[in-house]
Amino acid sequence: MTSGLPRVAASTAPATQPPSLPGLDPAWSRLVTAGPGGSDPVRRTWHLLDTAGSLAALGVEPVGTLLCVHGNPTWSYLWRSVLRTSLEVAAAGGPAWRVIAVDQLDMGFSERTGLERGLPQRVVDLGALTDELGLTGPVVTLGHDWGGVVSLGWAVDHPDLVVGVTTCNTAVHQPDDAPIPAPLRLALRPGLLGRATVVTPAFLETTLAIAHPKLERPVADAFRAPYRGAARRGGIGGFVADIPVDAGHPSARELDRISSGVAALDVPALLMWGPRDPVFLERYLDDLAERLPHADVHRFEGAGHLLPEDADVAGTVFDWLGDRLPDGRVPAAAEPSLQTDASEAAASRPLWAALDELRDSDEPALVEMAAPGGTRTISWRLLARRVDEVAAGLLDVGVRPGDRVSLLVTPGADLTAALYACVRVGATVVVADAGLGLRGLTRAVKGARPDWIIGALPGLAAARALGWPGRRIATVALPALARAALRVEHTLASVARRGARRLAAGTALPDAPPSDAPAAVLFTSGSTGPAKGVVYTHGQLGAVRDVLSAQYDVGIGTGLVAGFAPFALLGPALGARSVAPDMDVTAPRTLTAKAVADSVTAADATVVFLSPAAIANVVATAPALTDADRAALGRVRLFLSAGAPVSAALLTAATELMPNASAHTPYGMTEGLLMTDVDLDGIRGAAATSSGAGGVCVGRPAAGVSVRIAPLSPSGAPTGELTDEPDFTGEIVVVAPHVRDHYDRLWRTNRAARLGITDPRGHRTGDVGHLDASGQLWVEGRLQHVITTPAEVLTPVGPEQRIEGVTGVGRAGVAGLGPAGTQQVVAVVEAVPPVRRPGLAPSALAASIRAAAGVPIAAVLVVPVLPTDIRHNSKVDRTRLARWAASVLGGGRMVRP
Repeated sequence: MTSGLPRVAASTAPATQPPSLPGLDPAWSRLVTAGPGGSDPVRRTWHLLDTAGSLAALGVEPVGTLLCVHGNPTWSYLWRSVLRTSLEVAAAGGPAWRVIAVDQLDMGFSERTGLERGLPQRVVDLGALTDELGLTGPVVTLGHDWGGVVSLGWAVDHPDLVVGVTTCNTAVHQPDDAPIPAPLRLALRPGLLGRATVVTPAFLETTLAIAHPKLERPVADAFRAPYRGAARRGGIGGFVADIPVDAGHPSARELDRISSGVAALDVPALLMWGPRDPVFLERYLDDLAERLPHADVHRFEGAGHLLPEDADVAGTVFDWLGDRLPDGRVPAAAEPSLQTDASEAAASRPLWAALDELRDSDEPALVEMAAPGGTRTISWRLLARRVDEVAAGLLDVGVRPGDRVSLLVTPGADLTAALYACVRVGATVVVADAGLGLRGLTRAVKGARPDWIIGALPGLAAARALGWPGRRIATVALPALARAALRVEHTLASVARRGARRLAAGTALPDAPPSDAPAAVLFTSGSTGPAKGVVYTHGQLGAVRDVLSAQYDVGIGTGLVAGFAPFALLGPALGARSVAPDMDVTAPRTLTAKAVADSVTAADATVVFLSPAAIANVVATAPALTDADRAALGRVRLFLSAGAPVSAALLTAATELMPNASAHTPYGMTEGLLMTDVDLDGIRGAAATSSGAGGVCVGRPAAGVSVRIAPLSPSGAPTGELTDEPDFTGEIVVVAPHVRDHYDRLWRTNRAARLGITDPRGHRTGDVGHLDASGQLWVEGRLQHVITTPAEVLTPVGPEQRIEGVTGVGRAGVAGLGPAGTQQVVAVVEAVPPVRRPGLAPSALAASIRAAAGVPIAAVLVVPVLPTDIRHNSKVDRTRLARWAASVLGGGRMVRP
């Protein structure tokens, strides 16, 4: 046996059938004898799971075979959901894929051979088995952990059979400049390997313990079943010992052969990943994606090493097979390009075009109200020169087109210069809101895998402490010790100086990137789940700029107060004079009326954009305004607020501060910043003619945008045919040239966002609502917050609005508790005056709320403050609210949500 393993590892035992185990159909189990092959002269008996008999019982012919190979220390039980799902798909009339899930020799319930079986032998073993089975193709491989390497080795050796490859958390190459992961280094220590993997079940138990969520006891016992006793665990130790730690390892050459062969595979590929894996780190996914650049990638946020246990791998695989290989063959028709005429036209005028046009102007381009030392004004001339210098300097230090650059800088001159410089040289900027919090920001940055980080001190410190990837550029000068500790290679000032020298020497900046090249990864707010990276091309960002300019007449000469980061960053693209108010960008509620007035004065602004949470505090702090402040606000002609529903009452209060402004509330999302628009008069008029369905009126589509509704089924799913007929409640679907290109490394999310939409510019928003008879859109909530009671399907915004009209109620949140189809409605409200601690609502208030809600209310609770999203401080977190209400009403502690 492999060096370092105890003698007990050489035990032999015949293959057997597994006992009765949860989720495992005995009809799938087979024993198959195959071989000899490689260095083993004996025919060996395998245990495997096979759905061929079950498909025959259904009377269907398979379109191909899905060959599943487990890793260490699992067995074919890992793929039980894949077998079950394959039969469900076939029974429902979908493509029938035969699934074969093997127990590798010395593993699971296959034969214990007593021989060393390194990677070359295991690839040969699998080939001998498929020869014995008479596998003729088409075949798609699916592998996990070390089984991913074996399955890919088999794929490389059987190009005539393979039509696709899929993997879960595996690696085919160990980089020379990085050590193998710490858990494996520990397991491989001399004297520990045998004890940790064979003599004791420590390695097995550790693997089972890192599932997310924790495995139920019967499932964990099923994984333990073939490894009861040290004599059954020799294969576990053998697999660990077979990890090629250096070029001299016996399996290193075979691993190199497979990794080279993978790069030559020209078949559809799907790479699935659990980011919380302590062994297969994100760099291994990067390596696979580089070798298979055409691969579809899906990262299951929150999942870890045991990916098929942590996430819906089976559903993802069969969705992918249905799209990529519907009948076992790759469809002849290519996918339509997402590039559109409108975004092509926008890209012909690059995002920095206004900077070029205004580069000789000494008029203000940016005003920073909270700059160190006081207000700082940056002219167009200075900004244009700085962008050019930073762009040239970035090229000089090694930034290349396509590199990802994470910007960990608060809105202001440094962020603007860095962003436009990156876009100018074809790098892709990664922008994640600091409001995501440290944990959310870590997920976002690590998931985006930046090549570079440009950051202020707080961002650089977080990057160093939390192991964020990327070479570092600081926006401020740092002492030598701090630079070394933070691994900072350059400062933004030194980069600009290098760029200035390069430009002075006559080196020109490159041509504008193509319109379909990625320009930015913008992260969503994370208010409805983990933040997602939204990828925009240059053409699509140009289309965003153009639709905003056309809709609101914002352009050269406009003064813009941007209390929301995306608008602050788009200011220079619009040619607008932008001012960042004195506020904490991670907490919009910190913005005061005085800060807005000062910003308007500083930039002679006529347009103001604020989030709903910011407006509420601006209105609350209005008594502090002076006559001069009010006069300045009186010069504002356009007031915008978006990001969460904005009530007519709040807009009215804001317009009292800006009496000459037209108040608008656009509807959009990170995936499409402007979809519809409505002004205050429109909201009032819509309320007067409302059909009673409830919701927030967000107006008519912007130029180039079409809106459709996917009606909800009785189960609350948006399964209806897309329609623009009035009064159908369902998921809101938009089509526009400025919709995002795709989500980053989220294949399944991309698929869901375009399901049933023929136009490649389409997007399922995840919001629910309806169109009225005049063509205006009403938003009624989020799809995941739809409530399915025994009597009907309910959306939350309408009842919340009616409850908020009750005396003694501030904000309200409505949630459904219980299983789908039998849910009960619970109302949670902020009382006026506020309560000190959460509890059941007083009986009189509860009665008034029940009378006003228009839907049956099972319980009414009061809280000091409703939980809201991070970025906007405005959207009620109904998912969190539902979990809290279920806990406290089920007898849990009455704590704050």
